[in-house]
Amino acid sequence: MAAEKSNIILIGMPGAGKSTVGVILAKATSKDFVDTDLLVQLAHGTPLQEIVDNGGHMTLRRIEEEVILGMNRQNSVIATGGSAVYGNAAMKHLKRTGISVFLDVDLKTLQSRIKDFDTRGLAKRPDQDLSDLFEERYPLYARNADITVDCDGLAQEEVCAAILQKIRVHY
Repeated sequence: MAAEKSNIILIGMPGAGKSTVGVILAKATSKDFVDTDLLVQLAHGTPLQEIVDNGGHMTLRRIEEEVILGMNRQNSVIATGGSAVYGNAAMKHLKRTGISVFLDVDLKTLQSRIKDFDTRGLAKRPDQDLSDLFEERYPLYARNADITVDCDGLAQEEVCAAILQKIRVHY
C-alpha cells in the first residue's frame, strides 16, 4: 500500500464490528487504532447519547465531521462512527490517506447484536428504527467504499483476513 494510502478506514452500520475488527486489524498490520466515536466523546467530554439528547442527531453528525476533518493520521486503522458517511467532506478527507472498507452486515445480524438502539448515541432521527436507518445508510456505505467485505457468517478474524486479502488484490 502506498504511503499516502497508509490508513484503513472501516465504515458500516452500528453493530457491524468496526471497533472490534479494527483492533484486531491494527494488531495484524502493526498500525495504530483510532475510533472516531471515542474522539468525539473526548473532544466534548460527554457520551454520544448526551450529545444527541442535548443537541439532536444533526449536532452529533456535525461534531463527528469536525472531529474527522481535524484528524491527521497515517499508518492507522480508523473505525468511523456509523454516521460518518453523511459527511462528504469528512469521507473525502479520510479517503485521501486511506482505503475505505465497508463491513457489510445484514439487518437481521445487526438486530441480534444491537440491544441498546435507543441509548447507544446514534445520529438518527427520533422516529427511525434500525431498519429505517439501515435503508437510509446502506447506499452511503456502498458509495463511499473502496472495498466491501460481506461479513455474514464470518468471525472477526475472518473479516480481518478478508480485508487484508482484498487490499492485497486491489492495492
